[in-house]
Amino acid sequence: MGLGAISRTGAQTESHPPAARMSRGQLPLLSWPNAITAVRTIAAIGVGAAALAQRSALLLVVAYAIYWIGDIADGWLARVLGQETRSGAVFDLVGDRASCAILAGGLISLRPELWPAVTVFLVQFMVVDCMASLSFLHWPLLSYNYFHTVDRQVWLVNWSPLAKVTNTVAVVIAVGAGRPLLALAIAVAQLGLKLWTAYRVWQLMTTTRVQVPT
Repeated sequence: MGLGAISRTGAQTESHPPAARMSRGQLPLLSWPNAITAVRTIAAIGVGAAALAQRSALLLVVAYAIYWIGDIADGWLARVLGQETRSGAVFDLVGDRASCAILAGGLISLRPELWPAVTVFLVQFMVVDCMASLSFLHWPLLSYNYFHTVDRQVWLVNWSPLAKVTNTVAVVIAVGAGRPLLALAIAVAQLGLKLWTAYRVWQLMTTTRVQVPT
């Protein structure tokens, strides 16, 4: 079998991204995509902290823009330059959650009535989704973006382009519209989806035999 081949109990063998792509995982941590991840994380945290200290809605919007634009840019550049790495994917995950933590604090400082929705969102994103996203390390994948080679349904509702946008901005849109109950309902629904994802991924990890590259 080739690099990344796996087989599930009672299932046919499935193939992961080809060896040429997987070899990118050997690239050093120092790269342009990782540099963007570092800069956008530091900038988002810095501006977000200023927004929190000054209770500034404008600075908070700027911090969110830095986070979202930077998050799109580092992934796009990694694919364009052929510099996707497993360490870079983990770095991106850490940067996302570090940014969201301070931005969520800024949001609560401006809109205290939103604390239930933001709290549920943080539990979902910082804990449950983080563990589910890191599960790609169990397979010879570059990142969760390739999880469709393991389970397409999990990928579609979590890490497809549409799912990532929806899961990230849904609560924020409800908050911006001044609908705290709607924001809470969305956050609870997202938490339920992520709990299902975590359970499904756990099942896959316990029923899948992974062939380690030689």
